[in-house]
This record gives sequence, structure tokens and C-alpha cells, in this order.
Amino acid sequence: MIEHPFDPIVFKDSKILILGSFPSLKSFENSFYYAHPRNQFWKILSQLTAYPINNLDQKMWLLKVSKIALWDMVKSCVRDDSLDSSLEDIEVNSIAQFLEENPTIESVAFTGRLAERLFKMHFDHLEIETIYLPSPSPAYAKMSFERKLEKYRELLEI
Repeated sequence: MIEHPFDPIVFKDSKILILGSFPSLKSFENSFYYAHPRNQFWKILSQLTAYPINNLDQKMWLLKVSKIALWDMVKSCVRDDSLDSSLEDIEVNSIAQFLEENPTIESVAFTGRLAERLFKMHFDHLEIETIYLPSPSPAYAKMSFERKLEKYRELLEI
């Protein structure tokens, strides 16, 4: 079993919680979310907000001023590689408790189908808006960066 390596990022005025599934191997190595160099997550958010993302402090600032909290659905699992399809024996994080402790959060967005599916399986009873965002993963190549950017702009309204 592999445990999730880092805490959620949340601020006292966060309005949206973006949930991924589980950190990639590169994220484990770099101890931060969406750290694979080809993952488009930070590039998309930077384009939407016009904030730089050259280092960890700038990424944290972008999240703070955009009122975004960041976490993953999976607390622990077994996996062979960085693909969501390889995750097995999944234990989910306590999303309901997290939302209760952070009442300013108004919506939950998912950066992949696995995160969305796990949320619906375990937390569909929660009365909160949910949003599916196209995966920023390099493995999701059927949608162009420009189209992903357009969808994030439309759905996140930041």
C-alpha cells in the first residue's frame, strides 16, 4: 500500500476544491501536486490567471488568490505506474469531513474520471456543485491544450 504523500492545500477563503486521483511518480519525487513536467495543470491555471508558476511559492500564491483548494481523492492504494488505471485497493480521503471543516468551499472539480467516479461512489449524497475538468495529464492527448484551457476557463470561472 502506498500512502498519499502530502497534505491538502486549502486557504480560509477557498471557494473551489480541485480533486485529482493520486499523485504521479514525478509528484512523489517533487513532493507537490501535478509535478510531472508534461502535466498541463499549472500551465492552464497560469494562462487563466496570468500568474507565474516558476516555483512552489508562485504556485501556492496562484492557488491562494484564485481561492482554489487542492487535494486528491485517493488516500492510499496499490499501483504499478502513474496511470490512474493501475490504481488498485483504493482507500479514499475523507472528503465530506474536509468540506465540513472548510465551509467556504462551494464546488468540487475533478481533473479526471477516476476522481469523479470515486467521489460519486462515496460522496454523491453531499449537496455541493461538481464540475468535471478535462484531465491535464500528458496521457490524455485527445484534447488539445487550447481546448483544455477553454474548458477550464468556462467551467472554473476564475
